Amino acid sequence: MSRCADSRGSTPGMSPGRASGGVADAAYRPTRPLRCTSVRGSRNPARVRRVPDCDGPRGTRMTTADGSPPRHAVVVGAGLAGITAALQLADAGVRVTLLEGRPRLGGLAFSFRRGDLTVDNGQHVYLRCCTAYQWFLDRVDGAALAPVQDRLDVPVLDVGGPRGPRLGRLRRNGLPVPLHLAAGLAAYPHLSLAERASVGRAALALRRLDPADPALDGIDFATWLGRHGQSARTIEALWDLVGVATLNAAAPHASMGLAAMVFKTGLLSEPGAADIGWARVPLGDLHDTLARKALDSAGVRTVLRARVGAVTRTEGGGWQVDTDGERLDADTVVLAVPQREAHGLLPPGALDDPDRLLDIGSAPILNIHVVYDRRVLRRPFFAALGSPVQWVFDRTEASGLGEGQYLALSQSAAAGEIDTPVQELRARYLPELERLLPATRGAEVRDFFVTRERTATFAPAPGVGRLRPAARTRAAGLFLAGAWTATGWPATMEGAVRSGFSAAGAALAQLGRRHEHPLQEAA
Repeated sequence: MSRCADSRGSTPGMSPGRASGGVADAAYRPTRPLRCTSVRGSRNPARVRRVPDCDGPRGTRMTTADGSPPRHAVVVGAGLAGITAALQLADAGVRVTLLEGRPRLGGLAFSFRRGDLTVDNGQHVYLRCCTAYQWFLDRVDGAALAPVQDRLDVPVLDVGGPRGPRLGRLRRNGLPVPLHLAAGLAAYPHLSLAERASVGRAALALRRLDPADPALDGIDFATWLGRHGQSARTIEALWDLVGVATLNAAAPHASMGLAAMVFKTGLLSEPGAADIGWARVPLGDLHDTLARKALDSAGVRTVLRARVGAVTRTEGGGWQVDTDGERLDADTVVLAVPQREAHGLLPPGALDDPDRLLDIGSAPILNIHVVYDRRVLRRPFFAALGSPVQWVFDRTEASGLGEGQYLALSQSAAAGEIDTPVQELRARYLPELERLLPATRGAEVRDFFVTRERTATFAPAPGVGRLRPAARTRAAGLFLAGAWTATGWPATMEGAVRSGFSAAGAALAQLGRRHEHPLQEAA
């Protein structure tokens, strides 16, 4: 699934965003941006108009309240990290230019048109504990378009057992942690009684861990699970069911530190932390259309199809950003682009060991899209066991499909299939859907297509924590953002937004601007 958890956007796999410690569901509205005056060639105070701190209209000279020109920040990259950084800087009174090489905003969490359908490149979800991403939705006036379920409830269909297909559910009640999951686990039919008991013991051990402990980053999740009595079946039917979707890696290939962050925050911090939210509209409505409206309202100048070729220090100590269409002078630059692109733009000396960025691997996500001529699924989503299918979502309404049903299959940790031809994927997955959903057996497949994100997320391999850089670089005025930076989170939409907070906060501190972190629990 695409991540909130992708980001997949930074995000994609399942996309629950993860948070540290006990995260509160705090809603936040930033303070109103500082203002500057727009002087239209007249010294008559009656003709001075108050406007946002931004590039003024034609012929407008912009000044701050003390008469000095406003500070200028250039944000390179308009995924969730870059949009967040731009909004935070603008809300603090900084003049902001946001540059994006693509013809749209949203990074790797976007939509496109295919005939009459509006298609998301991948299925992204988030969790109630994703307070940063919820801030983003609120900030762009999109929260009502991506609601969270009342209580965690995940249908899990196992078609690999000897007794045939069997449906179970992962769900919670309203009791305190960890009792909120106890009843659901006790009734989960895909594990034996002994395996369910072992899960409880492992969960208690997880609660005692500090995800930020560097020692945890050095071991893999499967090793830790083995030490705590988890069978191969338990890993398949529970830990990897969640972990592959959120981490974009199976347990043997995932850092224990990141796994601890996901499970401790999502399942063991607050009773409702793992309740799932997802967009009921195309992602482009949220991450492009509404985000652009919010940026415009904040006074951010957004330039699309602007590829940055160089970021260099000027003799006066500022920065110069060269695109294929213009040269920009800036006091502050935020590089909110993937790690390899950031490596190519970093000036000498900005990081102690910039080549570490090249050691941060990437992991793919494969998304399979099937349009049937009739309704074949009556749930909004489900997860599968005993099948190569991982998660299936109903995207009919969001896509604008008039008749029939549109299902999206989200396949994380898909290195083995990311380059498989469409016809082979069709031959593999349509029969699997018939095993999982008997109603598909008489249905006509009206469309079958695939979207591939080969670098959907950074690879959450053991040891990746020491490679992820902080937002602040050694070069004054230059900052990094992106889910791959040192957020403490896996590559999710939540991690992307948090990285934007960190970069903007560090930049504002260096500019001497007062700044309050939007999420006090994460400050």
